[in-house]
Amino acid sequence: MAWMLRTNGFREEEIKVVGESVWLTEDDVSEQWQKGIYLTLSTCYSLVSLVALVQLGRIQMRVPEYGWTTQKVFHFMNFLVNGLRAVLFGLYKSVLLIRPKALEQVLMDLPGLLFFSTYTLLVLFWAEIYHQARSAESDRLRPAYFIINGIIYFTQARKKQVSKVYAGLEAARIFLAVISFCSALGFLIYGGRLFVLLRRFPIESRSRQKKLYEVGSVTSICCTCFMIRCIMLAISAFNHDADLDVLYHPILNLAYYWLVEIVPSALVLFILRKLPPRRVSDQYHPIR
Repeated sequence: MAWMLRTNGFREEEIKVVGESVWLTEDDVSEQWQKGIYLTLSTCYSLVSLVALVQLGRIQMRVPEYGWTTQKVFHFMNFLVNGLRAVLFGLYKSVLLIRPKALEQVLMDLPGLLFFSTYTLLVLFWAEIYHQARSAESDRLRPAYFIINGIIYFTQARKKQVSKVYAGLEAARIFLAVISFCSALGFLIYGGRLFVLLRRFPIESRSRQKKLYEVGSVTSICCTCFMIRCIMLAISAFNHDADLDVLYHPILNLAYYWLVEIVPSALVLFILRKLPPRRVSDQYHPIR
């Protein structure tokens, strides 16, 4: 049994079903459904992007004398990732018409790669804190972060050249699943180490409890979202009915992007909302 479904007049897609259960019905992929779902996703991403931008502005106003700290870069990258997602979902019809097709695929994949870079920046930050607290070598961590990200971006770009072949597409999705698993593992290792280190800190204070809450909560959220992403990418590599195409599966995308990007990003931004303390230079004295 098979259903032929038309998506906004752009393509016809055959959806296979088992028995009497149907993964997507004709109403699910109607133009009205698509427009409503993708506008909802676009609005949610826009709100998260706006929150990240406001937080970046607040940090800059609090400590204007500092340059691009890790905290500022993290919020800027959150603004960039969520803003790009908002544009892609808000203009999904125009994205479908982009030529060459390779450019469309790059635009679809870029936010996911930037999301990886954004949240592994937290892993780098925690790793630096942990190594410095243990008086261990930390100078190689930052270059390693850039090298790993460069390799991932280059590898993904190369795989897109063979994405028209099913084996190449399958390999690209498995590669992204492995990346997501490694990200979850990174949060588990360094988030867990930092959490244990803070618990062993001898001084009991309110700030210590807040840091324990921040590290524990962010570690749990990020581990969960990257593991969900890993599992779903692995399933989509072998099951066409669970394809995570950004534009052609509105119901699946609504649940998927809420679970792995929108909700985790919103929660992490809320948890890390605390501003850095004000720092006044010893050589500067405000006029009273």
